[in-house]
Amino acid sequence: QVQLVESGGGLVQAGGSLRLSCAASGRTFSSIAMGWFRQAPGKEREFVASINWRGSYARYSGSVEGRFTISKDNAKNTLYLEMNSLKPEDTAVYYCAAYPGQIFTTNRLTSWGQGTQVTVSS
Repeated sequence: QVQLVESGGGLVQAGGSLRLSCAASGRTFSSIAMGWFRQAPGKEREFVASINWRGSYARYSGSVEGRFTISKDNAKNTLYLEMNSLKPEDTAVYYCAAYPGQIFTTNRLTSWGQGTQVTVSS
């Protein structure tokens, strides 16, 4: 499986910005689509954003669309999540995921990172 390591989490005030990174290593796939998920205290993990292998198509949840931007640098094997206009409701552990295909999905073949904490104060 692909090894994924998230970084960039931390404490930020409401309205601020933060950029998360996810470095991938290990098993090499012919193509890898990636995504971001988050889990807030007392809630189940939810989808945030995903991007196809080429980085030409991105999908966002309604709660973050217009504020977050997902991008992928294939040369560096790194996934990014630029978060702007952060709200206290965005507080959660953010996880990156990788799928060995051109279009992202979650199933038994999906690899997951360890997560990085994002806390937005009001």
